[in-house]
Amino acid sequence: MNFPYHVDQNPHKGNRGLTRAWHAAKNSWCGLVYAFREESAFRQELTLLVLLTPIAFALPISLLEKSLLVSSLVMVLVIELLNSSVEAAIDRISFEHHDLSKRAKDFGSAAVMLALVVAALLWIAVCSPLILSL
Repeated sequence: MNFPYHVDQNPHKGNRGLTRAWHAAKNSWCGLVYAFREESAFRQELTLLVLLTPIAFALPISLLEKSLLVSSLVMVLVIELLNSSVEAAIDRISFEHHDLSKRAKDFGSAAVMLALVVAALLWIAVCSPLILSL
């Protein structure tokens, strides 16, 4: 028999207001720490963000263009975190090779690759007029 789900059945949904926000912030921080410690791709992409952000702000471009450049790098990190969460969930289920597990991990990897391509294209589009004008 199928019983309808109600939020009161979930022991993790009891917090409200500032308590919920505090717990969410702690969980988010833990996720960032895990990603930094355990995911080399996250560390590499974070390094790109740290190195390229000052460059973006130093370029003689509009604030909107600076925001786009930095946001594209942040989106790479966001998608890397989502990819890592898919990989962790699949590994939690089983380390055994399965075609659907591989497909899910490959989808996540493809999403990261596309985010990197978008970031690279944005940087090229914004920076190429500057380079050509030199």
